Amino acid sequence: MIEFAHVSKRYPNGQIALRNIDLQIGAGEMAFLTGHSGAGKSTMLKLISLMERPTAGQVIINGKNLNRIKPRKIPAIRRDIGMIFQDHRLLFDRSVFDNVALPLMIAGYDHREIGRRVRAALDKVGLLSKEKSTPIMLSGGEQQRVGIARAVVNKPPLLLADEPTGNLDPELSAEIMRLFEQFNQVGVSLLIASHDLSLLAKMHYRTLVMKDGQLIQDRSDTPQGLDLPPAQLLGADNES
Repeated sequence: MIEFAHVSKRYPNGQIALRNIDLQIGAGEMAFLTGHSGAGKSTMLKLISLMERPTAGQVIINGKNLNRIKPRKIPAIRRDIGMIFQDHRLLFDRSVFDNVALPLMIAGYDHREIGRRVRAALDKVGLLSKEKSTPIMLSGGEQQRVGIARAVVNKPPLLLADEPTGNLDPELSAEIMRLFEQFNQVGVSLLIASHDLSLLAKMHYRTLVMKDGQLIQDRSDTPQGLDLPPAQLLGADNES
């Protein structure tokens, strides 16, 4: 599903975000990406979603070499990738329904199909009764669930989440993770960037540890065997 082959990324200002990354994540796998602020987590997600291009190496998603994708083909590739952000990126002057419907409207779905898919997505995240509300009327956890509904409304085979629980308390964070597990159980692949060590310690999933643009650990065993860096190494993460 996801393959990085000798991938490096240098930004125009000279910052080296990734250094020779080799990585494979299989179809239907759920994995976590962690590391300190600036470790390269967000850059990896941006390369997968074609928000950025690598300086060197190849990024292959579902058998497609993204280096060969022309700009006009990018929207079609992104329809197979759901993106979830820490800051939700909702339209606060639109209803919950309209926020979730946006990807379908861009893709040209007809009105009836949009209604069916949006309500199914909202029902999945427990917000069907809030479809006419505006995001400002919702709690932070509810806003994040709207973002998740928007990400899955297209039924993408791959979900990317960049610090999806960064602004939530532990109880709400656990609730969001249970949602992700439910999507994974029906075959959706997930790559979740997080610096929340307490949360990762409770999850029995593969964890990839980044440091200074390099992949320094790739652990697939249980949390008891997970040798994560100390919390002070990871720190808070706003941009990586």
